[in-house]
Amino acid sequence: MYLYRRVVKRHSRGKTDLSKHDRSCRRHRFLSNPAMGSKKRAKPSRGKKKARTCTDQALALDYVRAWAHPAPPPEPSIADAGDGFLPPQAARMACGDGGNVLFELHCHSNHSDGFMSPSALVERAHRNGVKVLALTDHDTMAGIPEAMSAAHKFGMRIIPGVEISALHSPRGIPGVGDPVHILAYYGMCGPSRFDELDSMLLNIRDGRYLRAKNMLSKLNTLKVPIKWEHVTKIAGEGVAPGRLHIARALVEAGYVDNVREAFNKYLGNDGPAYATGSEPFIETVVQMISRTGGISALAHPWSLKHPVAVIRSLKSAGLDAMEVYRSDGKVDGFSELAEQYGLLKLGGSDFHGKGTKDESDVGAVKLAITTLSSFLKMARPIWCSAMKDILLKFVEEPSTANLGKIIKFGQLANFDGFASIDSGMDVVNLCLSSWLSYDEMEAVDLEQVRSKLACYVAKV
Repeated sequence: MYLYRRVVKRHSRGKTDLSKHDRSCRRHRFLSNPAMGSKKRAKPSRGKKKARTCTDQALALDYVRAWAHPAPPPEPSIADAGDGFLPPQAARMACGDGGNVLFELHCHSNHSDGFMSPSALVERAHRNGVKVLALTDHDTMAGIPEAMSAAHKFGMRIIPGVEISALHSPRGIPGVGDPVHILAYYGMCGPSRFDELDSMLLNIRDGRYLRAKNMLSKLNTLKVPIKWEHVTKIAGEGVAPGRLHIARALVEAGYVDNVREAFNKYLGNDGPAYATGSEPFIETVVQMISRTGGISALAHPWSLKHPVAVIRSLKSAGLDAMEVYRSDGKVDGFSELAEQYGLLKLGGSDFHGKGTKDESDVGAVKLAITTLSSFLKMARPIWCSAMKDILLKFVEEPSTANLGKIIKFGQLANFDGFASIDSGMDVVNLCLSSWLSYDEMEAVDLEQVRSKLACYVAKV
């Protein structure tokens, strides 16, 4: 009976009784080898997790600051600190005490549908604490040189960018499909093969004129007549008119109270006056950005009818990132989509300078320092490769005309002009000092550029 009770006791508890000796041996084995003991492990303390997070943020901050500021930061690099030790100032900055480097990765000037000149936009961004600004006008990079010149006065960096209009057309029918906007980010030297990109952008801008006229025709049919001269005056000389320009004309003509109402009532993607232009397919745009040395990102995916289908197609074409963050935080579902498709999560204000209460100001979206570090680690090797291609094309035929092409997006520092073929190496060195940070200048391999230039000089 006693034995029976012992067996029942063992099975009912799911374990056997151990003698005092057995318990002592088991305790000894656990202490000597914790893996043999209970499956429950001691969780790392919150203090250790916080220290690790601070270390990661400080390393990211050091990396971003080294690129964002032309001169090296006065503090010693935390990468030189041993055993994970952080200088007190770096540790405070990494944990949120003054360590933010503000990037603005989506904004517009009056070279497309923005209200402010590139100079005024840069000055406003500077007042708001922005250190790095990507000017991403619709289908044009014409405002980049002015933005770079203005940024130089404030010690800011400009990322040459553009927001390219495209179509998602599963059946591949030109002019038929859902409108999609794709952001492109380039290095300081701009795109390699710029002529190819510019040809695509010019074709899109030409299509915008036809598109705007079709919209005015539809508005006229709806008994809402708007004059072409009115729209082009609002757009400005040489600027391809867009929906925002037509919306402003509707407001000024008294047909609607504000721009939002113009889009909701007439010009939205499903509106009765909406029209497409000559936008290329989304896959073509992403491949062009990749071929010209840029980083591609899907803009405002929350505005799409079929975001999953669009993201899937773009990822197959080589998309690098997508907007997830806005001034009001993350939009539900899109952060998960970015993770699912392995896309870098970015964001920007999409500032136009409309002056309305509901518009996010430039610099309103504050990306985490680790996000910015990931962005630069992805972009910088691609940008350096594009820079090398640009310089290789220049050394094949050094000339004043070709020099103008490679400094299209901003003047070189301390450069007085291209005097002769012999000054070609000086031009290359000036390009390096103007385009690259200190660590990039040491890391990039330009031996091929230098040897080609030397051979060219020897022949003339």
